[in-house]
Amino acid sequence: MYTETAIFDLLLPGDSHSLKQKRSYVRPIIAMLKKFDVSVAEVGLHDLHGRAQIGVAVVAAEASQARSVVDTCENQVAGRPEIELLSVKRRLYGDDD
Repeated sequence: MYTETAIFDLLLPGDSHSLKQKRSYVRPIIAMLKKFDVSVAEVGLHDLHGRAQIGVAVVAAEASQARSVVDTCENQVAGRPEIELLSVKRRLYGDDD
């Protein structure tokens, strides 16, 4: 069994001056990622209106399958024109960890 996690560090558009506006960008991203059968949540930078961190985790039988799902999630987030993906931190956990 393998688990892969990723944290996406996002720069939100300049009009994100309130938590309500921030949620209007973060919620659709989280909803889109849930379609890939991953666990997903906003995990950091809660107090900054123009930034967000979204965490994703997937469990799979094979390491390649876990990587593939997280690759897809990363590509989907990076492809969103309204936000900028600043960085991605990924980690793969296996039976030996």
